[in-house]
Amino acid sequence: MILAVAPLSDLLSFGNKGYLDELMWGAIATLEISFLGYAFGCFLGLLGAVGKLSGGSLVKNILGGYTTLFRAIPELVLIMLIYYAGTNGLNQLLISFGFEPIQINQLLAAVFVLGFVQGAYSTEVLRAAILAVPVGQVEAAKAYGMTSYQQFRRVVLPAMLPYAIPGLANLWLNITKDSALIAVIGSSELANVTRIAAGGSKLYLVFYLLAAVIYLVISMVSDQFFAWLERRVRRGQRKLA
Repeated sequence: MILAVAPLSDLLSFGNKGYLDELMWGAIATLEISFLGYAFGCFLGLLGAVGKLSGGSLVKNILGGYTTLFRAIPELVLIMLIYYAGTNGLNQLLISFGFEPIQINQLLAAVFVLGFVQGAYSTEVLRAAILAVPVGQVEAAKAYGMTSYQQFRRVVLPAMLPYAIPGLANLWLNITKDSALIAVIGSSELANVTRIAAGGSKLYLVFYLLAAVIYLVISMVSDQFFAWLERRVRRGQRKLA
């Protein structure tokens, strides 16, 4: 039996015959998952960095275990544990108490997993950036009578950003690629949509190359944005020769 394949011009078009609209929405879903996971991870990373630097021994040990664990276990394994094993364990617990089982939202599961992994890496990036701030600036803020919050907001945060942005930029690029792992739970992001389009059309090379180009465009635009952001936060600083 010979399979009838639609013309390439039809497949690479918008509408019922083509896949470009699905790829577009898949790219948007990838950016959505990546942005939410990245924001969640940066929030966790900031808390983790402050906790590692100023927390007690118990807090430091907990955060040390967190960063070690989530940087050591592959994201794919964590996704499977939380989405499949976690859902099954939670439902078994709910049933034992007489409640109805639930289904974890795919988007929330993706953001939760990627955010916690990003948080582990962000913790170390932000901790190193805070340590790079000259001690004299912090001591001067204390001498002016600033509270700990005021010291962080007015002195530490602006001073640490130039050191943190290169590392945070790399983490953003990583999470846009790691979002492809969410395809294992059926999420409609770019990698999964590409797999469906390639399987339906049998034009694997065409669609996977197209997906690669989309990921490349996202990376190039992201590089330009972070380069602009770094120039902005470094305004007024003397350039090193």
